[in-house]
Amino acid sequence: MVSSNFARAFIRLVMAGTCASLLSACGGGYTLGGMFGGSSSPPPPDPPQMAEVPASIRPDEIVGRWGLGAYHRPQDRARTEASARGACRQPYVINAGASGGVIMHLADEAQPQELRLKGGPGGKNYIGPPGPGGSEQDREIVSFDGRVLQTRFVNPDANTRYGTMVYVRCAPRA
Repeated sequence: MVSSNFARAFIRLVMAGTCASLLSACGGGYTLGGMFGGSSSPPPPDPPQMAEVPASIRPDEIVGRWGLGAYHRPQDRARTEASARGACRQPYVINAGASGGVIMHLADEAQPQELRLKGGPGGKNYIGPPGPGGSEQDREIVSFDGRVLQTRFVNPDANTRYGTMVYVRCAPRA
């Protein structure tokens, strides 16, 4: 009977030591005091969120009716612009948003939503949801001359599928 109690105690001691070793290995520096409400070092702060940079293009400059086309190869640009001009019979309409943005579609979204024009590194301009310019959901404004707007999605997968989007301003209705 004594050896049976000794064996149980020994097994409990080994299991407790193993559990303590595992907890210290998994704890990533936590102490038992830290695990049970004692003091421990605070977690590292979240990285600072970059502020939105204003775009050099105003939302009212792109509000309107646009013929829309897209190309994947640079040599197709001129043909795509001509095709987009002809698409004004069924224009893509960019409306002004209630909060100062523009109403457009994000990649793979059926419903348009209010997006912001924002600046980014190197003086680039972007259209996308609130946040720093150049994020995964943004589209970069490749060029804009008042009549033709070219954009491409920052997300490589969306850019591969959609290509460079060409918007050609439709003439105002007579």
